[in-house]
Amino acid sequence: MLLNYIKIAWKVLLRHPFYTFITLFGISLTLTVLMVLTSFLDHLFGTHYPETRRDRSLYIMQMIQRDTAQSGRSTGPMSFRFLTDFVKTLKTPERVTICTMYNTSNAYVGSQKIKLNTKYTDADFWRIMEFEFLEGKPYNEQNIANGENVVVINDDLKKQYFDHPDEPVVGKTIDIENINYRVIGVIKGSPVTRPFTYADVYFPYTAPKSNYQQSGMRGRFVSIILAKQKSDIPAIQEEFQSRIGRIPLPGIQDGWKYNALEVKAEPYAQNFLGTILDGGPGLRTFFFGVIFFILFMLLGLPALNLVNVNVSRIMERASEIGIRKAFGAPIRTLVWQFIVENIFITFIGGAIALILTLIVIQLINHSGWIAYADLTINFNVFAVSMLVCLIFGLLSGVAPAFRMSKLSIAEALKS
Repeated sequence: MLLNYIKIAWKVLLRHPFYTFITLFGISLTLTVLMVLTSFLDHLFGTHYPETRRDRSLYIMQMIQRDTAQSGRSTGPMSFRFLTDFVKTLKTPERVTICTMYNTSNAYVGSQKIKLNTKYTDADFWRIMEFEFLEGKPYNEQNIANGENVVVINDDLKKQYFDHPDEPVVGKTIDIENINYRVIGVIKGSPVTRPFTYADVYFPYTAPKSNYQQSGMRGRFVSIILAKQKSDIPAIQEEFQSRIGRIPLPGIQDGWKYNALEVKAEPYAQNFLGTILDGGPGLRTFFFGVIFFILFMLLGLPALNLVNVNVSRIMERASEIGIRKAFGAPIRTLVWQFIVENIFITFIGGAIALILTLIVIQLINHSGWIAYADLTINFNVFAVSMLVCLIFGLLSGVAPAFRMSKLSIAEALKS
C-alpha cells in the first residue's frame, strides 16, 4: 500500500509541473537554509579539529562574583595562580591545561604591519588539543622552565611573515612587539569560531606581557579539563565544586566586596550558552525570543505557505476523493495517503537541498569569511536534516489532508 501511495505521488508531481516546481522550490530552499544552519551549529559546538576530545572535556571560562543584594556582579576570566591552585591540582582528570583566550599583537615585515591574534598556554595545552604540526613540535615544560622565547605559529602567519614560506622556518626568529622569538613549531590553524584554540601565535605562559604572576583570583586565564573517560565528568565537577566551596567568603576584589562566588566546569556548549543565560532574565527572554523568531521564520512561515499550495494541489483531486469515499474508503486511509505523499515530496526537496547545502558550505569554507572554516555534513548533521524533512512534511501535509478527507461525497464529486 505504501508503495502505491508513493507511485501516485510521483504521477501527481509529473501531472502538474508548475505546482511541482513551486512546492519543491519552497521545500528545498527552506531545508537548505536549515541544513546550512545545522552544519554551522555543529561547527560551533561539535567535536572537531583541534578540539577532538570535546566530548570528554570541561571548560572553565569565567568567575562570577556577586554582592549581598545580588544587584552587583563582576564577571571575567581568572588568574593563573587561582587556576593552578584549584584546577591543576584536581585528582580525577587525566590532564588540565591553563591558557588565555586570544589577544591581539603586532608584527612587522618591513613597513607592513601584521595584526596577530595571540595566546599564552602551558605545555599541557598541546597534549589536550590535537593540532596537526606541519613543522617542528610544541614547547614543553623544559622550554618554559628555562624561560626560552619560543613560539608556535600557524601556517597562515608563516606565509605572511617569511619571504620563502615553502622552506622550513623552525629555528628562525620572528619579531613580535620588538621581541625576537624562535619558531619551534608550525601548525595547521584552528577556526576563529573556536576561541579556546584559535590564534596566530602561541606563547609559553611565561612570555612577556602574559601577567601570569598576577595575584588575586581574577586575571586573563581560562582552563580546560580533560577527563580520562566521559563517565568521569560528574566526578570531576563534584571535586572541583567542593574546592570552590571551601573558598572563604566574603572576599574583596579590587576594592569591591563580594559575598557570592561562582565558577563552573562545564561541557563546551553548556559553558557557551551559560555565558548568555547568566546575563539575567531580560537577556534570557531576548535570547529565546530570537531563537523562536528564527525557527518560526525558517520553518513556520514556509510550512504555512506550503499548506496553501498543498490545499490547491489536493483540491484538483476532489473527484478522486469523492469516488474513493463512495466506495467506502475511511477517512484514516485518505489522511494517511496524503501525508505519505507529502512526506515523499518533502524528501525529494530534501535531496535537492542536500546537494545545494554541499555547494553552499564549500563556498563558505573557501570564501575566507571564517578563517580555517571546516563546515561539513557529517552523520549528526544528516540525521538532523532528515528529521527536519520529516517534521516539515508533516507540518505542511497534515492540515490539507484532514481538510480534504472530510469533504462530503456530494461536495467532492461537484468539484
